[in-house]
Parts: sequence; C-alpha cells; structure tokens
Amino acid sequence: MSSKMQSSEGAMVEYVTAMIGGQLFGLPISRVQDVFMPERVTRVPLASREIAGVLNLRGRIVTVIDMRARLGLPKADDGKVPMAVGVDLRGESYGLLIDQIGEVLRLLEDSKEDNPVNLDPRMAKLAGGVHRLDGQLMVVLDVDRVLELETKVQMAA
Repeated sequence: MSSKMQSSEGAMVEYVTAMIGGQLFGLPISRVQDVFMPERVTRVPLASREIAGVLNLRGRIVTVIDMRARLGLPKADDGKVPMAVGVDLRGESYGLLIDQIGEVLRLLEDSKEDNPVNLDPRMAKLAGGVHRLDGQLMVVLDVDRVLELETKVQMAA
C-alpha cells in the first residue's frame, strides 16, 4: 500500500495520528505495521528508561519504546491504558507507546514545513517536519530517528 497518492492539487501523504503528552504527532502510514494494546510488557534489565520492555505480539518479539520518555515528558498519570503503534526497522519489530491513537489524515505533501525554530528541541530531534492544521500543529515523527536510540543501545552492548 502506498502512502503517496496524487490528487488534482498534488501528491498526498497519509499519516496515522497519535497524541503524546497533549501534542499531535503523525506517523507516515507506510511505516505503520499495526496498532495494538500492549499487554504483558516484560521489563528488560539495564535497558535505558526509553525502553519500556519487550512483548510477544502474534509470535514476534517486539521492543516497546516509551514515547513519553523518548520525548523527555513525564509519565502519564491519567490512568488510561496506553496504545502502541507497531513499526519495523531493518527487520526488527518495535511498538511505540503513545497516549491515544487518532485518525488517518491525508495531507498535501507540499504543505509539510521544516521544523519551526520555536519547536521544543526534544520534539525537533525526532521530527521530520510539521503540518499546520486547523488550530494545531502536527509534528511528523521520523521513525528512523525515533529508533536511533535503540540502535545506539545495541551497539554499546
């Protein structure tokens, strides 16, 4: 399935939206494998705080990344069960813990802007640009940058 489509105005890109710490994020739909409720996450000894643990998802071992920790945000205290967005990188499966999943948005590729200078630096290092929507900013998550931490941790081991 292609995430880019042509319309009369230009190329369209689809994003799966997610809320993390009150901020709207978009993940390119081409990178999203699935969305699931993480159950029985097993903590990994000596893992960085961004690694929530691992879980078994339909026979695959999935490394769970706590996106709040990855973004330097405090843990959620609203009592809601987090969701996870499944992504792959070089054959490895990851689950990105998010607060809430949103809808799929189709946006013009040309409407994506570079990161604004006033974007929180914690978000900017993981962002591949932004889209200005009605009344809010959607930060486009660069999945490769989000998972860079994991590869650094593996190389250090």
